[in-house]
Amino acid sequence: MEAPVFATGECCLRPTAMMYRNLCAMDVEEICRANPVDGMVLLVGCDKTTPACLMGACSTNLPTIVVSGGPMLNGRHRGEVIGSGTSIWKMHAQRKAGTLSQEEFHAMEAGMSRSTGTCNTMGTASSMACMVEALGMSLVGNAAIPAVDARRKSLAHLSGMRIVDLVKDDVRPSDIMTRVAFENAIKVNCAVGGSTNAIIHLLAIAGRVGVPLTLDDFDTLGKEVPTIVNLMPAGEYLMEEFYYAGGLPPVIKALIEGGHFCGDAMTVSGSNHESNVQYAENFDPKVILPLDEPLAKPPHVAVLKGNLAPNGAVIKVSAASQHLLQHTGRAVVFRDIDDYKARIDDDDLDVDENCVLVLQNCGLKGYPGMAEVANCALPAKLLKKGIEDMVRVSDARMSGTAFGTVILHASPEAAVGGNINFVSDGDIITLDVEKRVISVNVSDEELERRRSNWTPPKPPSGGYTRLFFDAIESPDLGADFDFLKGCRGAAVPKYSH
Repeated sequence: MEAPVFATGECCLRPTAMMYRNLCAMDVEEICRANPVDGMVLLVGCDKTTPACLMGACSTNLPTIVVSGGPMLNGRHRGEVIGSGTSIWKMHAQRKAGTLSQEEFHAMEAGMSRSTGTCNTMGTASSMACMVEALGMSLVGNAAIPAVDARRKSLAHLSGMRIVDLVKDDVRPSDIMTRVAFENAIKVNCAVGGSTNAIIHLLAIAGRVGVPLTLDDFDTLGKEVPTIVNLMPAGEYLMEEFYYAGGLPPVIKALIEGGHFCGDAMTVSGSNHESNVQYAENFDPKVILPLDEPLAKPPHVAVLKGNLAPNGAVIKVSAASQHLLQHTGRAVVFRDIDDYKARIDDDDLDVDENCVLVLQNCGLKGYPGMAEVANCALPAKLLKKGIEDMVRVSDARMSGTAFGTVILHASPEAAVGGNINFVSDGDIITLDVEKRVISVNVSDEELERRRSNWTPPKPPSGGYTRLFFDAIESPDLGADFDFLKGCRGAAVPKYSH
């Protein structure tokens, strides 16, 4: 039986698809609790569908297998390979700098998405497909097969056969997704150069299945794992080349051999990871690099703390500018996304390349939904000077396809009275990734004085938005609803005649 659930596609939903991830998860859970479901195949694709459906499956803990939709083919334009998302950010900056015409922009955009499928970069969709395979919740090879490749249909067919066995053998998500499985997934995310969004989603999935996982685990577990998959946005290639190089199995095999991955962890295939990848080969060492010659040395992501984000913030180190990883600069503050859009390209804006752009009120309650606006474009006048990166700080998220020295997920967020809300123009901000610090040079007393003049925003009047506002937990806890954490199990059938 096919059971459609709330669609969380990235392109059309407003204010952001993240607003509805938990709604989709509730939909999956309630369909399975309300109906006599024995097991489920999760057909997932774009960014939020994978974590949402998996979260709902964890809540019921019914036998489950995941089939991802797969990435689209490589983008092509005038002999150049272009990647979805990543190239858009670059093209947008070139338009603002005046080095790319509107006609050329449209021509490149037309050649970017040549087939069905998710983003062909290592964005959030492909990152989460890798997480599913690393967790052991899909058959081998699920992460990278292109959407239009016949082998994607073959994998779907085999998954349909396999779910019957999982039901008969009573193999449940909690049997597969153990603490070790999540540790494996975190390390794989580092190795593939995956999205920072995977941090929030893995925390939420772990919360549903009852595995203790914290934001600090992503820093601790990733300290020794280099990035070895050479894909945009951190690298050069796209998902099509990744699949032809062997996909995720040779990456897992390399991590096992390097002591970074527990091969004993079981998977839905019925075998452990080590057995699954024993014959895996790397067919293109330019795409999948050796551990001792990585694309980027660890850490791939770092968890930062300080008075600007007491509960933590994250930075994708592998996609940042190395010269900015230790930086001190003057804050240029935007109160919200509308303020940013209104002033960022004003020639009178008091900003230079050494400043730190601070975007406030774009978190879970502030936006609402925590949109992917943290990688905000630089001021046009600096782009015209040839400046390509600046330090940016926000309580928002960033697309997995994006790049730059961007501090994300600052918690507590501005809309709940987090300190990021009380940063003012001219304050001095310090970033030190090696020391894991993001701070503003303002005393606690001054921050409290500023807070005393602040009025919290009014909650929405009703509907799902009010439920979201009232129940959402912070990003360092997975941004799930507080009343949905923990596995509640499937409904017990009750028959009355």
